[in-house]
Amino acid sequence: MSTFTDHTWRTTVAKATVDGRPFRVVRPARPVTDASLHEDWHGAHLSVHKNFARDLAAAWWLAARSPRSLIHLPLRSSGHIDGDGDTRPLDLVLLHHSLGFRPASWKTLRARTSTGGSPHTVELPEGSLRAATDDDHAAVHYREHLDRLHWTVATDTLFITGSRDAFALQASQLRSLVEDSPSFLAERPQGHFCAEINLGAQGFKQHDRSPNAVLHIQICETHR
Repeated sequence: MSTFTDHTWRTTVAKATVDGRPFRVVRPARPVTDASLHEDWHGAHLSVHKNFARDLAAAWWLAARSPRSLIHLPLRSSGHIDGDGDTRPLDLVLLHHSLGFRPASWKTLRARTSTGGSPHTVELPEGSLRAATDDDHAAVHYREHLDRLHWTVATDTLFITGSRDAFALQASQLRSLVEDSPSFLAERPQGHFCAEINLGAQGFKQHDRSPNAVLHIQICETHR
């Protein structure tokens, strides 16, 4: 069975200064060919092959634990197309909120870090991205709860920002993608296996800087 803790993610790390501040951008070492992210009138939809689901889990864990890094998954040029009608392909960037990065600066940072970079390996330790408890899930419905994931779209990129606990709260969804989807799809080859990541205020939209939304992530057994 695939798990969070039996996977090594090979990446590159590039550094650049924007607006007088240094930033560190982490990307997959190889071009992504088995995932796509698109936006349509329903919202944001991420389609991933089962192999890429493990890389996504590693990226999610790294974003929670690495407050000085932007985790960039360049999906627009993947060649993996999923979605019908008028859709807009997007890249994905995951980052810790303490970085205070402005998405308006992304075009410049992306250009300055698009080549080069040092090889880096991400290995998920035992107990990566703890499972959320019932109390964790109940807490999100209170107005004073601050550990939410925020999102915005800029420069053809979906940015998801949050604290370590905010990323951890949604981790069980990604865990299920990695660990449960293989057996499910083996029994139901044409079945639909997905995760839904809650973004925004979840009921307190008027008090939050990003609206309530869901990122839909679907496992695709074959590359299209």
